[in-house]
Amino acid sequence: MILVLHNRYRMPGGEERAVADQLWLLRERLGEQAELLERDSALLGRRRAALALLRGGLEPDDVALAVRRTRARIVHAHNLGPAFGWRALAAARAAGARTVLHLHNYRLVCAVGTCFTHGADCTRCHGRNTLPGVRLGCRGAGAEGIVYGAALALWQRRLLDHADLCVAPSAFARDRLLTLGAPLGGRVAIVPGFVRQFATHSRAAEGRYALVVSRLAPEKGVEVAIAACRAANVPLVIAGDGPLLGELHDAAAGADVRLQGAVAGPRLAELRAGAALALVPSRAAETFGMAAAEAMAAGLPVLASRVGALPELLPAESLVEPGDAAALAAAIPRVYGDGAAGARALALVRERASAELAAAALRAAYARVVGRSRVGRQKRRVSSLSPRRG
Repeated sequence: MILVLHNRYRMPGGEERAVADQLWLLRERLGEQAELLERDSALLGRRRAALALLRGGLEPDDVALAVRRTRARIVHAHNLGPAFGWRALAAARAAGARTVLHLHNYRLVCAVGTCFTHGADCTRCHGRNTLPGVRLGCRGAGAEGIVYGAALALWQRRLLDHADLCVAPSAFARDRLLTLGAPLGGRVAIVPGFVRQFATHSRAAEGRYALVVSRLAPEKGVEVAIAACRAANVPLVIAGDGPLLGELHDAAAGADVRLQGAVAGPRLAELRAGAALALVPSRAAETFGMAAAEAMAAGLPVLASRVGALPELLPAESLVEPGDAAALAAAIPRVYGDGAAGARALALVRERASAELAAAALRAAYARVVGRSRVGRQKRRVSSLSPRRG
């Protein structure tokens, strides 16, 4: 039995998707029983969230009870803040489980998790020294920024002391955390992100527009895609929502740009099926690059920023410097509507982001903490703990 912990963000995003994907991977590829215990920051309230951060988590006995009830041998934790904290891992270990901490971002050191502030990549915070982030107001200039900085400094080592193994989604993510001074030692395994489904062939030659699928936030560089497509005289469709929606609407004035808002499921598949090209113009150091992987899996040629883990997914000729709209505009005609380029992208992502690859890496990670004879040999059962709200 694997017990998965996750504290949902106030604004759900890629990590919620990653948790759902991991549950699927455990059940469908590793043949494991798996349950989910989660909290929801949107229902916690800001005062209680601040208390949870400064205390290192609330109600750890709930985790211990879940471990004993399910007889979980591994607790696989994703986002632990604010409600779970290091106390959840300590309780899991005291109840007899081994613990794995999944590091989807840089929040061990960086209060915003992206290493991106004031329009640029940032590694000023280091180890337990979070004062640069507080001074810069990365989480605002008020109490929230101070609380986050203090909590990271207080509990970083305690959190890692109670993790038997850490998991990162790419070599870049692991190396960036080490550069930031996170005391990981040699206790890091790489378990790449993955795509569940792949197109049978590329339809890029029939496409009618470039496509960006992204949260509309400063680190995603969506304004770069708008400027590049305007210069290349290529229609652009943007799927996503976020704090920059109004600014991007203004930036797109007079250009052939359609902002679709947040889309998912069949509608997102429809948009990808009609695209001739996907753009991933990130400015920040992506820890994996799921938007790029999913576009490749749909058979689309992809142009992306040479930043973070994106070079681990894409060939050098598909990358441009982050923030360089002119370079992106110059690259667009080379692969726009190129079915052969789409087919190459599809073949490459099958090699680098398949469920089979991720399952093998996760199996090996678990074997490091519990022994090889106890991984992936359980009868599969689909189940879930009822989420505790508040």
